[in-house]
Amino acid sequence: MFIGKMTLSQSSLFGQIDDLQDLTFIERPIRRSLKTAEEIDKLTVDEDLNDIERAVYLLSSGQDVQRASVIVNLPSLVRQNPAETFRRVVPKVREVLHVAGADMQLAAAGSFLTVLQDDIVLIQTHTHSILQIVLLNLDHRDGVVSSAWLETLLSAIDALPKETIRQEILSPLVSKAQLSQSVAARLASCRILGKAAAKFESSKDLLPVVRSLCQDVEYEVRSCMCRQLESIARGIGMDHTKVVVLPELVELAQDEGSTVRLAAFDTIINLLEMFDSDDRTRVIFPLVKTFCEKCFKADEAVLASLSYQYGKMCHGLSASFTDEQHLWFLEFYKKLCCLGLQHENGHCESQPYPLELENKYALVRTNCAYNFPAMMLFADPNHFLSELYRTFSSLCHDPEISVRRTAAEGFHEVVKLLGPNVHYVHKELIILLQDDSLEVLDALLNHLQDTLELATSRGEGTGPESKQVNVPELVPALVAAEQKAASSLRWRVHEKLLQRYSCLPRVITGDQIYFRFLQRMFGIITTNSVLPVQREAARTLCMFLRYNRKQEQRQEIISKITQELAQGRSYWNRLRFLDLCEIAIDLFSKSYFCKYFLIQALELVSDPVANVRYKLCHMLPRLRSTIRLPADKHLLQQLEFCVRKLLCREKDKDVVATVRKTVLELDKMDITEPPFSLMQYHKRHERDLLDQKKEKEENLLLEMELLERQQSEAKLAGEKHADKKRKSALCRPTFQALPSTVTQLYGTALHSLLPPP
Repeated sequence: MFIGKMTLSQSSLFGQIDDLQDLTFIERPIRRSLKTAEEIDKLTVDEDLNDIERAVYLLSSGQDVQRASVIVNLPSLVRQNPAETFRRVVPKVREVLHVAGADMQLAAAGSFLTVLQDDIVLIQTHTHSILQIVLLNLDHRDGVVSSAWLETLLSAIDALPKETIRQEILSPLVSKAQLSQSVAARLASCRILGKAAAKFESSKDLLPVVRSLCQDVEYEVRSCMCRQLESIARGIGMDHTKVVVLPELVELAQDEGSTVRLAAFDTIINLLEMFDSDDRTRVIFPLVKTFCEKCFKADEAVLASLSYQYGKMCHGLSASFTDEQHLWFLEFYKKLCCLGLQHENGHCESQPYPLELENKYALVRTNCAYNFPAMMLFADPNHFLSELYRTFSSLCHDPEISVRRTAAEGFHEVVKLLGPNVHYVHKELIILLQDDSLEVLDALLNHLQDTLELATSRGEGTGPESKQVNVPELVPALVAAEQKAASSLRWRVHEKLLQRYSCLPRVITGDQIYFRFLQRMFGIITTNSVLPVQREAARTLCMFLRYNRKQEQRQEIISKITQELAQGRSYWNRLRFLDLCEIAIDLFSKSYFCKYFLIQALELVSDPVANVRYKLCHMLPRLRSTIRLPADKHLLQQLEFCVRKLLCREKDKDVVATVRKTVLELDKMDITEPPFSLMQYHKRHERDLLDQKKEKEENLLLEMELLERQQSEAKLAGEKHADKKRKSALCRPTFQALPSTVTQLYGTALHSLLPPP
């Protein structure tokens, strides 16, 4: 036994020694990586040198890291001493860049761009030397470095004077655009031409170079130059565009390269306003029609861009269309919306295509969904049912999530355009609310308030008589959407949905909210594990309570808040009650809050959990701000009693520290004395006016409830009276006139009370 123990301890000891030896081997490379005395000496610079001399010395004999540091700090040197920097430092930088690596080249490109764009430094006399360095490095063998210098030059063109651009940039450009130059040089020339053309009112001198690049042997150059024709056309004006640019675009639109044809099509669409009606009818329309037909039959690569630009194209050409041409473009759009689909029993299903082609078709349909509101305007919203309803329904039923998501994103625009005919798309709204993909629901939530309000409106006026239109299955769909979001792991979508549901008092009846949504809000507050979701549910619950128009239901909601939250068994629920109080302070009037919430909040001063008392301490100043003297003097006494109780009995050190800070803050809040400054007076006056408005709205809701109850009782009595005398036809008008009277008195006011969209 003893020998065994000795052996075990010895082996463990030797094992520890081996581990220490391993650590020494690990440490050796670290020691070798430290700087030697010679290396430190090389990096040392004489402290007596000024900034310019130090920069010249480091560029001449310093290490790469020191040279890079000088180049990065070049703009500050120019600001401090421009003359000496350009005389001594910039030539050294030019020499260093001949042998510099990519990192130093990229740093230099950024520094020179800063110098060229600096308005403080007058560099007109030095732009030649800077631009020579930039132009020299455009031909760098590293494509990344070359692109960086090109971006520097393009950005600098905006800050340079016209004469400098003409002499320093455009003059050498003629030779750079020749066929003898590399493809990269010709591509750079295209982009420089397009950028520089925007600086001049007339760029006619550039047209021969432009024409030469449009007819380049490389399709990349032709495509790049075609993309620049828009800015060149705007520079030379409408007359020269018609004579020079339009013929080039027509030729490029028939190019053998698909990227060139696509560039020509995009440029034509972007320049439509620069062509007159005759050009649109005689040249553009046949060209675009032929382009669309060819793309649909044999060029799927261009279809995506065509479908994306389609709405803009139709609007730009619509004034020149005949009825037949208008119908042709509308029918072609419908074909694009169904590209790659087969319809069976009213539903869309993807046809079996290769995956790459299927993805292209899905992108085309997604772009069509994006353009649908524009195409509604093109077709006239009054013809929606006959012309576009089936297409819209197809997009909402599309098997691809991206298509349905895009349709959901623009749904509010569709219902806005439909106006009084919004009931046409009620079915599609329900379908999107119940979509299997949470991405679709998330997209619909972005404008759900506008969508629901428009979808439930008759389009007659702005009062409540235009609301409460029955949308079949709307409430079950809203309930199902919330359940789907709650069951997912994407709590932010759930939080957004609850925030959007605060608009429901404008959309559905109070009874529907009370019986279908209120209990769910309580369930989320008490059982959900995500704090932002719980707080948003509490906010929505307060909105439901704020705009509920039945006294019995309001009392029951408040009672439930007290029982399940303020007096809940879980301290987590009591914390959520305090969150709800913070929301209620902002939403309700002071009198309403003090009547229903303040006492329950103050009772938590005796809560057994320190976290609850800690949060209550933080809230005490806000709670005191709701008390109005002298009417609420008894409430102020209760609040002061709570503070004294905390000061005398509290044992938790964090709560004690918070109470002491809170007491100091409460001492500064003197409600009875006037404010000490004019600004304080205005702020207090604004708060008082806002509180008066809230209280007035709450009283108005009570009056409306009383009138509606009287109306209901009068209607019931009238019906009984009519049954007795069997003269219902004569009695009904007397009692049916009351709703319109109530609406005239309170309809507009109620609409202003409801939560804003």
